[in-house]
Amino acid sequence: MNSLEQAEDLKAFERRLTEYVSCLQPATGRWRSAWNWLIDPDTQKVSFFSSLWNHPFFTLSCITLIALFFAGIHKRVVAPSIIAARCRTVLAEYNMSCDDTGKLILKPRPNIQ
Repeated sequence: MNSLEQAEDLKAFERRLTEYVSCLQPATGRWRSAWNWLIDPDTQKVSFFSSLWNHPFFTLSCITLIALFFAGIHKRVVAPSIIAARCRTVLAEYNMSCDDTGKLILKPRPNIQ
């Protein structure tokens, strides 16, 4: 294998690792209902349970989140860091590392004298 083919293989590996790590992370853009609940002026005026009753989507989201937490969804948040740590262990033999997003970090070759 020449150096150009090796560089292409490293780029492909980096793309795949980055894609895999990003797919493991949960989406966080779905909490608009929480923002609506917080900025609602009636939230401060009524009791906590009345406020939850006034915002059924937020209440359902919270109940679902608690149920998912008990089902083990929190492991999915930790999974990308576990994958990155395992990749760092393997890549250390090749004088490389990776960050938490899966991007490769090439280390300089050690000087053998």
